[in-house]
Amino acid sequence: MPKDQKASDVQTSLAEFAAERGVKYFMISFTDLFGAQRAKLVPARAISDMQEDGAGFAGFATYLDLTPAHPDMLAVPDPNAVIQLPWKPEIAWVPANCVMEDQDVEQAPRNVLRRLIAEAAEEGMHVKTGIEAEFFLLTPDGQQLADSQDTSGKPCYDQQAMMRSYEVIREISDYMLELGWGPYQSDHEDANGQWEMNWDFDDVLTVADQHSFFKFMTKTIAEKHGLRATFMPKPVEGLTGNGCHAHISVWDAPGEDAKTNIFATDKGEGQAGEVGLSEKGKHFLGGIMKHASALAAITNPTVNSYKRINAPRTISGATWAPNTVTWTGNNRTHMVRVPGPGRFELRLPDGAVNPYLLQAIIIAAGLDGVRSQAEPGKRWDIDMYAEGHKVRGAPKLPLNMLDALREYDKDKSLKAAMGEEFSAAYLKMKHQEWNEFCTHFSDWEKERTLDI
Repeated sequence: MPKDQKASDVQTSLAEFAAERGVKYFMISFTDLFGAQRAKLVPARAISDMQEDGAGFAGFATYLDLTPAHPDMLAVPDPNAVIQLPWKPEIAWVPANCVMEDQDVEQAPRNVLRRLIAEAAEEGMHVKTGIEAEFFLLTPDGQQLADSQDTSGKPCYDQQAMMRSYEVIREISDYMLELGWGPYQSDHEDANGQWEMNWDFDDVLTVADQHSFFKFMTKTIAEKHGLRATFMPKPVEGLTGNGCHAHISVWDAPGEDAKTNIFATDKGEGQAGEVGLSEKGKHFLGGIMKHASALAAITNPTVNSYKRINAPRTISGATWAPNTVTWTGNNRTHMVRVPGPGRFELRLPDGAVNPYLLQAIIIAAGLDGVRSQAEPGKRWDIDMYAEGHKVRGAPKLPLNMLDALREYDKDKSLKAAMGEEFSAAYLKMKHQEWNEFCTHFSDWEKERTLDI
């Protein structure tokens, strides 16, 4: 939307939405650089003004690279994305675009994504994704699994465990059905206490908004049942971590106008064509592979993230997380798999990933791959857990957050694609986080050093 055009000029009236649906309050929400969701509760009587001008925030009070001296940051709600809370219909949640002095705040994650969507659209590319959001259900203090009977060494798809947690999972699924998201399966995942819920793929901005709301909804419903839901990448030592795999395809138009998957081919050539990726799909994948080590700074954004992608064998026998930059066909032991024609699955992201930056970095890397006609490299049709030592020349993924930040900082084209202001702010604040982590004293240090 042009900066001089008000949302209310072209979008649905939130005041009318409230009147028609009995909404008393709006939760105007934005997501900061660290993925924290921030909100103000606005009575329906005041929503017209907020839709026009935005709700005011002090950006410095959140994880944005701003100071107390900056002017008010205004969160302008996007009425097309409004969601009435199914469990408390008097409230509606609406994601917002951050504006300061009539200009988009370039470091704000939803703005980063919106800009990249527009860039891709100019080249006739409309990215759609489906995500696999994994989470654990814990006791309220976060110290124990919520289900004390969930002790199997191979707990994936455990039917009895599903029934013991049925009320929580069923309630979340019911709400997704009510919202029209098209949920199609939920399951107990590979770790004790871990769950995954899937819904239909869609345009990346829609999916990012849904992803944000899903995390909010899941945590809220868990709390309602006296539990705690966490998307932390590796909340329990020895168990499989929380991934957030993304299934990626590119289409000829957005939304329901999409008719042709431009990644799909029946008669492709080469190793990518053999598994159903078109030339454009191959080069988009090439961009992902080319920038993979730098991608990790965004897709795996916390100190804890690297406990997942560099984990030793878990109790179940597999980490289900990559540690090397490789791709394959329908094989879950690689960073990228191509499960069928016309799409590929990026298995690198984890549960801590910022919903908007996940989609943005996919577009940024993929667009660069298409523009530069990047090759994805050799397809490895091997079990990486058993035969990964045979791979030669494929980079290892970063061992820690600092390494990932350094890889991102070195990747000039990716930084530029994500936006120089965003990249500078993100690197600055993430380096501060790393430095804070390095000042932390742990029991591990005392156990190994006290008697030296």
